[in-house]
Amino acid sequence: MAELIAVGRDAVERGLVLASAGNLSARISDTEFAVTGSGTWLDRLTPEDFAVLTLDPDEDGSARDGGAKPSSEWKLHHHAYRARPDAEVVLHLHPRNAVVLASLGREIRMLTLDHAYYLGRIAVVPFFHNGSEELAATAADALRDSNCVIMQHHGCSVVADTVDMAYRRALNLEDAAQATALALQLGDETTVFPDLGATHA
Repeated sequence: MAELIAVGRDAVERGLVLASAGNLSARISDTEFAVTGSGTWLDRLTPEDFAVLTLDPDEDGSARDGGAKPSSEWKLHHHAYRARPDAEVVLHLHPRNAVVLASLGREIRMLTLDHAYYLGRIAVVPFFHNGSEELAATAADALRDSNCVIMQHHGCSVVADTVDMAYRRALNLEDAAQATALALQLGDETTVFPDLGATHA
């Protein structure tokens, strides 16, 4: 959990999430994952702030004896792991520029080599209420062929096989959004990195 705790602290410092919004998780076995608890601030996490849930399709989000109550967004993580057996980490953050552009229907463009390498395809799904089955199922379905999904008017989820890679993707998503916004301000609506197909991570 130490890596997720460090990511939570850094994500808050960078403004990728505010207060007790957002949630982080990691697969801890073939049948279980740990997710941040309800109401936890990501820059104040301790090992006791994680709840352990199963990947059983009938999981109801009940807190384990002695464990933290899981985030209300636990279904986002549960469905993501079931859709992506290769995923070991799910980060759900609220990057401002990425969410605003996606909510306005503006494509976030890969403008640098890092954007292209770490992000590949960015999926976007419409708004569903926080914690809902519709949100979790729609986001997970989008993650089947993407490592990053933006939920309009809400946030993003990124998946990877390591905490480090997942956070690199989250950072590059917001950087790509900032670069896209700058390009739009400069009047450019078409430029993208020249060779996306050869650099997908």
